[in-house]
Amino acid sequence: MTNWFHSWRAAVRIARRDAWRFKGRSFLVLAMIALPILGVSAADLTVRSAELSTEENLARTLGAADARLADAGYGGAAVHQSLNAETSPPVENYDNKPFPTGKADIAKALPKNATVLEDSTGYGKLRTAHGLLHTEIRELRTTDPMTHGIMALLEGRFPQKADEVAASAHFLEVSGLRVGSSLAARGLDREYRIVGAYELPNDLKADQVNALPGGFLDPLGKALTAAGMPEQDKSTTYLAHVPGGFTWNMVKEANTKGVTVVSRAVLLNPPAKSEVPLYQRADYTDYGLSEGAEAAALAAVGTVVGLAMLEICLLAGPAFAVGARRSRRQLGLVGANGGDRRHIRAIVLAGGLVIGAAAAVVGTVLGIVLTFALRPVLEDYIGQRFGSFDIRPLELLGIGLLAVLTGLLAAIVPAVTASRQTVLASLTGRRGVRRSNRVLPMIGLVAVVLGAAIALYGSVFSDQFIIVAGGSALAELGAVAMTPALVGLFGRAGRWLPLSPRLALRDAVRNRGRTAPAVAAVLAAVAGTVAVATYAASDDAQARAAYEARLPHGAVYAMVTEGGGRDVPAVRDAVQKNLPVELRADVDRIAVGKPTCDLYSGGEGCGRHEVVIPKANECPLWASTPDGSDPAEKFSKAERRKLAEDWRCREGQGMSFTESGLVVGDAKVLKVLGIEDPAAEKALADGKVVTFWRPLLDKDGRISIRLVTDTEKADAAASEGKEPPGEVKVLPAYQAPEGTNAYGLSGIVPPAAAKAAGMTTVPLGAYYSTGRMPTTEQRQKLDDELARTGVGIDLHVEEGFVSENSIVLLSLTVFAGLITIGAAGIATGLAQADAEADLKTLAAVGAPPRVRRTLSGFQCGVVAVMGVVLGSAAGVLPAIGLRLTERREQMKWYQEALDQGYGAMGDVPHVPIIVPWGTLAALLVAVPLGAALLAALVTRSRGALARRAAT
Repeated sequence: MTNWFHSWRAAVRIARRDAWRFKGRSFLVLAMIALPILGVSAADLTVRSAELSTEENLARTLGAADARLADAGYGGAAVHQSLNAETSPPVENYDNKPFPTGKADIAKALPKNATVLEDSTGYGKLRTAHGLLHTEIRELRTTDPMTHGIMALLEGRFPQKADEVAASAHFLEVSGLRVGSSLAARGLDREYRIVGAYELPNDLKADQVNALPGGFLDPLGKALTAAGMPEQDKSTTYLAHVPGGFTWNMVKEANTKGVTVVSRAVLLNPPAKSEVPLYQRADYTDYGLSEGAEAAALAAVGTVVGLAMLEICLLAGPAFAVGARRSRRQLGLVGANGGDRRHIRAIVLAGGLVIGAAAAVVGTVLGIVLTFALRPVLEDYIGQRFGSFDIRPLELLGIGLLAVLTGLLAAIVPAVTASRQTVLASLTGRRGVRRSNRVLPMIGLVAVVLGAAIALYGSVFSDQFIIVAGGSALAELGAVAMTPALVGLFGRAGRWLPLSPRLALRDAVRNRGRTAPAVAAVLAAVAGTVAVATYAASDDAQARAAYEARLPHGAVYAMVTEGGGRDVPAVRDAVQKNLPVELRADVDRIAVGKPTCDLYSGGEGCGRHEVVIPKANECPLWASTPDGSDPAEKFSKAERRKLAEDWRCREGQGMSFTESGLVVGDAKVLKVLGIEDPAAEKALADGKVVTFWRPLLDKDGRISIRLVTDTEKADAAASEGKEPPGEVKVLPAYQAPEGTNAYGLSGIVPPAAAKAAGMTTVPLGAYYSTGRMPTTEQRQKLDDELARTGVGIDLHVEEGFVSENSIVLLSLTVFAGLITIGAAGIATGLAQADAEADLKTLAAVGAPPRVRRTLSGFQCGVVAVMGVVLGSAAGVLPAIGLRLTERREQMKWYQEALDQGYGAMGDVPHVPIIVPWGTLAALLVAVPLGAALLAALVTRSRGALARRAAT
């Protein structure tokens, strides 16, 4: 034991001295190991610091209160809630009847001795230095000690008077206002003074203002109602302080009154699952990760970490081999003075231990320092404050041990190789006869065959992606193990090459111990890059084929569904002023009830319209039934498949701006949408509705529009399979030819026909055709002007399909190129150390100085070419396997949809397999050529004069 300790202590001292002597090589290996450690340790610190404990989370949501009570939204009907109140379904089953409406009486759910604080939120459009900003308005008496922790005051103070507000820091930043500025809301003839700035620790990017209860939302609501505008929704919860805490029994009692409760006592000391009624329900599903999913996630993380360590080992291994080769005389002296092979191995392994330990310390310390220094930046990026700077020593120690283990693993092969040299060969610098290992390539061949078989099985017979991924990973590891044998096969091409590349290839083949790790590193990096690039290119082609344009290329639309069309004229003019518009087609929408109602608002006095589909045109698979059952159950699978081809069951136009897909407009809409149909233009001129979906027309060529004024009664009737109440307007119509692309519209109602039928219309927006594609500058100017209106605008400029993977493919190519150049450069440095004697001989017999530079370039290029070729071949196959699996899975879903009667709602899946030839060309040509040129440029033409060593 003592001898072992002393020998390793000596080995570590020698390794430390060598690392300090050869600083450049040591720094290179240290950086390769330390950079991943820095990233992982920083990520660990960030994740752990951002994870809030239960106490910290409660302080930000409840402040110092014991509970927060809220209306579950079922009109006071009893509910079952989860412990955190995020899930709260009603106790009664409402599958075949409408849900209860109204509000729960939260006061009845409060204990008698509770102290209560109201917390209300709503939204309004506030006037800023730039225009209008849609902002959350919160009414909470923040001077009450119960709110401590919910808001963090940054400047000034919280409001104390009815005409004072405080604003979030993000709101002040984007609005151009500051503490002391005046603030007003659109529609409210009243100003407030900003007296303070604060932040919400859980949402740093919130645009919010805080006022006293009753000071902002109620006056704003009354002013909007008086102006005929829809009143802003107001949501109110209650913070409660209860002596002894809000117990689980109190929570269940509140649930019976339709109230949910977030309780501090319950979350800090949760009851058993058997005591939670929600968890005992047959229809409850826990959407958290299952044990299998957690195991799969851990396996995926382990695989990524393992492959990353393998890549680092393959890159760092040759660097340790360079050190061992340049220190072979020193190692020979150790052997000459009584050291045996284990001492030689210990010295080389100690080099990996020293650099691995240094990388662990440097990477971990830098990770801690950078995370601490960048804490404000990280908090702003994730949008919330850290709970604390959470350093977990055991996790950081484990990350550091990975660095040490990586260093040791990278030094294993060089250590074994160095220990096999004789003392005489080490002292004289002779290289001796090298025999390649035949066992490792055979193991690699078995792994390749087995992995390919597993991946093939997963592609053809299974729907599990993990099988294909696992088989591909095994095959890639097998290819790495076969690299020495594959390098030997490349050597046979040397007979057709000129002198310099022939020497480079011969040298690479004869010295596979240094060539194979570098080629394997390039192979692994390129294989992963090519696999991801092939999958991304294929997915890109699939997305391109599935892309549905919203408009003809270059056309524009701008739609506003709020405010009863009040801001539409300004929006229409802004678009026409800032974009190169050739033709503008204004469109309106049918409004039922108060004209000021927002689309889909459902408020008091607000209705909707719907197109009545004739009974003869209803799809039998979708027709409503009195008992609420699925109509498709009456048909066999064969009948469902047949009905899927029926014109009545084909899907409509899809995207729509109104409840029915109908807009009110003239023939200009047809021109902007590129619909060349003189009959349709004539129909609009004659006061007929132009429809683009055949089921809308009855046998007499008319369309029926129902005006629903009481939406609650209509929903109740529909749930019972009855005809919804409402006046029906019947208008003459024209059916556009089959296949006409109306870009989401179901039909166009001429303004004269809507007026003649007694239907109210309000402005919706406009379609525009442009002479050329709007530039970025024009878009920015338009966005700035529209932002000043403060309304929600659906603006779209049709640019066609825009690939989101191009930057991914470029990044992957650059990554693979850097790995290739790095690995080839390391191998070239080792080759130069080995070939110094040959270069001296060439110089002695009259070879020109450029031979050294040329040979160095070709040595680097040879490694790069071999690794890229092998990696490209190894990377394409896994991607093809994954795409085949995805194709089978999507076809399976499509066949199931046909069997269930939903096949008419989708097309046959298109899952193409595309090889990214551009990426492959860059990897196969540009990267090796660049590596060779770079190596040639950085190599000196003349070496130091020295005596030719005897061989």
